[in-house]
Amino acid sequence: MNKVEGLHHLAVCTADIKSQIDFFTDKLGMELVALYWMHGVENTFHGFLRLNDESSVAFVCNPDIGKIPHQLGTSHAGNPGANSAGGTMQHLALKVKNHEELLAMRDRLRSKGVPVLGPVDHGFCRSIYFAGPEELSLELSYSEEPIDARAWIDPEVVELAGISAEELEQYKQPPAFEDKGGAVPQPDVKTAPGPHMTNYPEGIYELVMGTPDETIWERSENEPPVKVA
Repeated sequence: MNKVEGLHHLAVCTADIKSQIDFFTDKLGMELVALYWMHGVENTFHGFLRLNDESSVAFVCNPDIGKIPHQLGTSHAGNPGANSAGGTMQHLALKVKNHEELLAMRDRLRSKGVPVLGPVDHGFCRSIYFAGPEELSLELSYSEEPIDARAWIDPEVVELAGISAEELEQYKQPPAFEDKGGAVPQPDVKTAPGPHMTNYPEGIYELVMGTPDETIWERSENEPPVKVA
């Protein structure tokens, strides 16, 4: 059974969180539900815009982000069909209910001066495309039924990707894993194959990842910035 059930939040770096909040609330009608100092990260804001009670688009903002240059084809794609570096977000697709609501959102965006491409019928979904602040590539999309893997996994692309028949079957139906109730210990971060988180000061990653789980839990920052009666 797939225990990953949906999007909790997708975090996007921003040098101008006000512009992002203004765009997502005014142009897309999403609600700002959180804006606070990001836990455990110095001098950094964290903002959450509601998709539903369980899912959000989040933004991370601090003064240093504005010093990082945008490089189309490297840091940013600039449109939903262009390149950006491996591991970066190429575009963000948000879900709407049906075709009527897709057109209603197109009307909303265009009425506020945002050019929109589409709808485009992709077969398993229908989509419109547009830009957000800071060259963010955005999509709104809906599907009427689940994707049928029998129709949408192309044997030619499977071969070009270097995926064997045995691997394909494993990818389509990943083997079950019997969890241990959280009892599996942290692997040795110096020898574990990873991948590993990066961009920590020297020595800090090993220190942080070597901290006992119980200590991390006990030291968690979980109080909201405003007390609600």
